[in-house]
Amino acid sequence: MVPKSAQTTNPSWFTPKRLLGIFCVINLINYVDRGAIASNGVNGSLATCTDSGVCTSGTGIQGDFNLNNFQDGVLSSAFLVGLLIASPIFASLAKSHNPFRLIGVGLSVWTIAIAGCGSSFDFWSIAICRMLVGVGEASFISLAAPFIDDNAPAAQKTAWLATFYMCIPAGTALGYVYGGLVGSQFNWRVAFWGEAIFMLPFPILGFLIKPLQLKGFAPMESKQALTSNEANASENGADGMLVVDQAFIRGSSLTSNLRNQFTRFSKDMQELLHDRVYVINVLGYISYNFVIGAYSYWGPKAGYSIYHMSNADLLFGGITIVCGIFGTLAGGMILDKMTSTISNAFKLLSGATFLGAIFCLIAFLFKGLSGFIVFFSVGELLIFATMAPVNYVSLRCVKPSLRPLSMAISTVSIHIFGDVPSAPLVGILQDHINDWRKTSLCLTSIFFLAAGIWFVGTFLKSKDLLNEDDEDQSTTTLIGERKPLLEASSSSQA
Repeated sequence: MVPKSAQTTNPSWFTPKRLLGIFCVINLINYVDRGAIASNGVNGSLATCTDSGVCTSGTGIQGDFNLNNFQDGVLSSAFLVGLLIASPIFASLAKSHNPFRLIGVGLSVWTIAIAGCGSSFDFWSIAICRMLVGVGEASFISLAAPFIDDNAPAAQKTAWLATFYMCIPAGTALGYVYGGLVGSQFNWRVAFWGEAIFMLPFPILGFLIKPLQLKGFAPMESKQALTSNEANASENGADGMLVVDQAFIRGSSLTSNLRNQFTRFSKDMQELLHDRVYVINVLGYISYNFVIGAYSYWGPKAGYSIYHMSNADLLFGGITIVCGIFGTLAGGMILDKMTSTISNAFKLLSGATFLGAIFCLIAFLFKGLSGFIVFFSVGELLIFATMAPVNYVSLRCVKPSLRPLSMAISTVSIHIFGDVPSAPLVGILQDHINDWRKTSLCLTSIFFLAAGIWFVGTFLKSKDLLNEDDEDQSTTTLIGERKPLLEASSSSQA
């Protein structure tokens, strides 16, 4: 049984709005890094020579390390190797360690790895640092959304998620501008060092502030109490036993715990993979992110090539930040107005993606820049309206204790099957076609696949499982009904 004192723990320093604000800033910095490494100022270009013998030196990462387009595309996705390995691990550790402290650990790794990117000396050194960035980001992307979902007002849950996920396009766009300005005025290495400085206060905060709890997870006090009781029982029954026997028992217990944790992880994974709603949602998200990932990485170069933009970083950054903010917020508010259900989320996902694909496709057919900007902006508004609904489905189609793993596997899947292969594959396609307009049209057509998959989801039988109790919580009664700490804080302030 959970100790009574563990159920009445004093609220954390965070209020719901403080939590949302801080998580949004962290998410923004994460995606500023994604945009910065894709910007012309940081990513740069190879050295070129004209037929007349006039040569221009290379710039940025690509110029300094002499990378071809395939290597350049691999570099943008290298962090996913770390993310793939670390996300399920952090999600599983959340059941035995405080999730809030795990975020602090991840952000510490992220900060050190980003500083390492700025100090890299060749392709492999920066690729390894990008992998470690993925390890650091894994804890945050797995656990942040469940915290927000727990503590958002009931009538505004999707809107709060939209605010959080709005930082993805906004951060990416700011990254284009930030990378372009810092890379051109100083050096691409300075851009990475600046990101590390911006992030530094948050891992420190993660260790100093009183940790929060997630719904569906036992508080740390109860876990410590259970562990203490087990240790006392072991000591009381160990009279007369040799020290070596006690060490053997402890070793056997550790092995048993590891085996149980692996068994629990396997069971959770089977439950996720047998959930048709979850699988359809993630498959649509993979197709969607395949396009978005390639857009975010190759967009500035494609725009420069097709429309001869002298300020491609600023223009693409401006369009993305405006459309990303308004589109993501609109998607969340529309779903709240429609009544937030999984079925309505699928309807919004399929409709907005289908219409957005049409507008983006038409945009790339325009010869003039003005027509492209108008249609592409409308297309991005519609495309970004999907950010809150798609994550709402991932959070609500599973039981509370599965939410970190649900978000982790969703994120790993959309990257490892989406934007990880899309960047180098589009690079290969462009190397063969050598026409950014045709390459962009081929890429954009994949949005229709995402819309079709999400349309299938509207016909699936779905149920919101947020308030479902877990079968394995018999030793932690009332945990499923326990209110998050921020809920108690907000009610006391009212």
